[in-house]
Amino acid sequence: MASIGPVYALNLFDVIDREEYLAYSRRSAREVAAHKGKLVALGRFREAQKGDITPRQVLILVEWESREAFQRDLDDPAIADLHPHREKGTWNYIWHLFDRLEDLRPILNV
Repeated sequence: MASIGPVYALNLFDVIDREEYLAYSRRSAREVAAHKGKLVALGRFREAQKGDITPRQVLILVEWESREAFQRDLDDPAIADLHPHREKGTWNYIWHLFDRLEDLRPILNV
């Protein structure tokens, strides 16, 4: 199904191999931008407030022009060598996609 408008990729993870993740991060911002993605937030875990999710060290939130733009980034053979650095450099990865909403009416069926 084609998405309408932007999607957000929520990335939560721990860094387990500094060198591998550095190899990824040196190129990833440029590649994300080339595939119509934009870094929205980058954060380090501070404290748990509520919920049963195991805390992760790092939060990255990326806005993609569309779901298809996100997929093109994943599937681009020119950067196939990049993804293994992310995979080897991180642990406990959570990667969820969210559709952009202007308000909560679609969720609340209003």
